Amino acid sequence: MENSVFTVLSVMMLLLLGTRHLQRVEALQLPTISWCDPVELSWCLQAIVSTIPPTAKCCKKLKGQESCLCTEMGDPTFGGYIKLPGFKNVCSTCNVTFPDCLQFSD
Repeated sequence: MENSVFTVLSVMMLLLLGTRHLQRVEALQLPTISWCDPVELSWCLQAIVSTIPPTAKCCKKLKGQESCLCTEMGDPTFGGYIKLPGFKNVCSTCNVTFPDCLQFSD
């Protein structure tokens, strides 16, 4: 009986230590690697096509795609939205650099 209590306590202690280790590992998360995904721009469509200001979520997603905008301009679904004047306004509001590849006359 004494051995089984010791075994149970030992297992519980190992589980608690393991859980604590996992919490530390999760706290040390590495920076997220950003990749180009034009679907992320869908969070901004309402602001691009209207006078409604972009949401915080839109700005966050747009900022994450900032280095991809020239590539995404060729996307058959979302590329057309990038070419709209409203897109430049959304970039400005979200403090996203409007890339040189997108410079066109209004």
